[in-house]
Amino acid sequence: MRFHDLLLHIDTYPKPTPAPAIEEAVRLAASLGGKLTALALEIEIPLHSNRLADYLIGLSDMATAEEARSRKAGKDGLAYFTEVAIKVGVYQAAASARAHHYDVAEDVAKIARTYDLCLLPRIDGSNGQLEVAQSVVFGSGRPVLTFKAGEAAALIQGPDEVVIAWDGSRSAARALADALPLLVRAKSVRILTVLNEKPGVRATIGADAQRHLQAHGVNATLDEVDTDGGTIGAAFDRYLERIQPDLLVMGAYGHSRAREFLLGGATQHILACVPYPTLLSH
Repeated sequence: MRFHDLLLHIDTYPKPTPAPAIEEAVRLAASLGGKLTALALEIEIPLHSNRLADYLIGLSDMATAEEARSRKAGKDGLAYFTEVAIKVGVYQAAASARAHHYDVAEDVAKIARTYDLCLLPRIDGSNGQLEVAQSVVFGSGRPVLTFKAGEAAALIQGPDEVVIAWDGSRSAARALADALPLLVRAKSVRILTVLNEKPGVRATIGADAQRHLQAHGVNATLDEVDTDGGTIGAAFDRYLERIQPDLLVMGAYGHSRAREFLLGGATQHILACVPYPTLLSH
């Protein structure tokens, strides 16, 4: 079992995906035995006609300049990806398209629906990447692996330590199944349950997940932590700081209302704050 068909999202605006993150994604695809397609969406900034704004601040010229910056970032990112991916032997395609600035996240989610896994490098200070992650997790029906440049090296070699966040939910079960190609390569797997945060989550609830992994040849240990009256995000932070995993696997909780995503507390915290590669499924 493996990821055969992977998608890499190369961000073009406002901050382009850095070359080291592209290279790590290529090497990760190679380690998983799959082929990789890169996608770069060049932004369009729709403007309503405003002669006064054009006269005072040159609004149309500013929009044109930003679009050009996005277009150059996309071309540069795809060129670097193509060079590295061909050299490593995982090149499948390099795709570009244009999208309205506010439609980028939704467009990536639609394209990701026909891939086994979407690789999504995180960029410091880019809220756009958080939006893309949310859209792909909840809108593609496929798992997402997020990471920052420099974080994925252990995954490429085969992770030493993987943590699975488990609450017995449907989304947690989906994440468990989606992560199996990575779990079978791990030296150690831990099933983490956070107690006294969500109704129905009880001690030893992870035993069924442990049995299922054993059937796939993965030996996992059960860990339980208590929120101690705090938030689930704080409980995750304390645990992950102690374990320092190479990968976190988690079901994403939330729903969409029109184009606004409403995330569960744990999902929001993981997407925004956790400094470890994370596989999310919904």
